[in-house]
Amino acid sequence: MGLVARNVAEHAGQLGLLVGRSARAFATLQVSPRSVLQQIYIMGVQSIPIVMVTAVLAGIVTSQQGGYQFQGAVPLYVLGSIVVASVVLELGPVLTAIILVGRVGARITAELGTMKVSEQIDAFHALGRDPVAMLAAPRILAGVIAVPILVAIANVVGVLAGMVAARLTLGLGFESFLYGARLFWHNWDLFYSLTKAVVFGFSIPVISIHMGLRTSGGAAGVGRTTTASVMFMTLTILILDALFPPLLLQ
Repeated sequence: MGLVARNVAEHAGQLGLLVGRSARAFATLQVSPRSVLQQIYIMGVQSIPIVMVTAVLAGIVTSQQGGYQFQGAVPLYVLGSIVVASVVLELGPVLTAIILVGRVGARITAELGTMKVSEQIDAFHALGRDPVAMLAAPRILAGVIAVPILVAIANVVGVLAGMVAARLTLGLGFESFLYGARLFWHNWDLFYSLTKAVVFGFSIPVISIHMGLRTSGGAAGVGRTTTASVMFMTLTILILDALFPPLLLQ
């Protein structure tokens, strides 16, 4: 238990220092706008296809399973509310974050881990340049900007896919679907979804950068650290997701 507590404290301390140094880089305008835009393109634009595919499948599955459960028991238009609530409150943010853990988080960890073991990070220090301002801060800001946009896209695509699936499999008209969706809609749901996206968009790059910068042991070390980073990010996303309902839906 003592070793576990020490490791947790060590990770927490290093994460806190990373966030603090990144905030200082933002405050002192050391972050290159060009680097931020480049990372937004990598994290956001290049992730749109896989996010849309995931959202389509989530909407279709939610619609079909909801129709199976409620057909004949409640008015079918309620399915519109079920699909919208499921996609916006849960599936859109969480599935998008899980996709980005594998596509973006693992990439950042492996990239920075390789730079660490090949002593490129040490070269930045030797040249008097702050690697946090150059490598970490742009990725963190890009994540906070890109992930909410991706989640908004996933929400829209998921709901549309669920609506089309309900029409094709259950014969539920678009008007009835939208009526059910509006009947139980709360504007807070959208705020809740995008708040999740901002938190996830911050957590994924921070953890992946932290793990990448503490990599050691050559190529094998990069592999071990990347695997641990993906596990760490996935658990963090699920834990944060479990904390949102008691904090924001009470």
